[in-house]
Amino acid sequence: MSKGKFAFGALLGAAAGVVAGFLTAPKSGKETRADLKAKAEELKSEGEKKAAEVKKQGEKLYDEGKKTVDDYRGRAERAVEAAKGEFVDDNKKKS
Repeated sequence: MSKGKFAFGALLGAAAGVVAGFLTAPKSGKETRADLKAKAEELKSEGEKKAAEVKKQGEKLYDEGKKTVDDYRGRAERAVEAAKGEFVDDNKKKS
């Protein structure tokens, strides 16, 4: 199971537990709705923070991957140019 699926399942389970706890608590409907609204806002805020963290990590990984690809592309281009140079030099020697 991937970490993302596990984290999503854990978050969903925690939210369901909180809702079940509120609904079975001995409070008035008005108090329960207020508690649910406050908890929903808290969870939304936490979710937004996590999304921002994931986005930041994704951007970092993208930048690192791009640098690596650019490096390998540069190496390959230099290798091709060197091979072309050797090929031309070998042909001149044979002539």
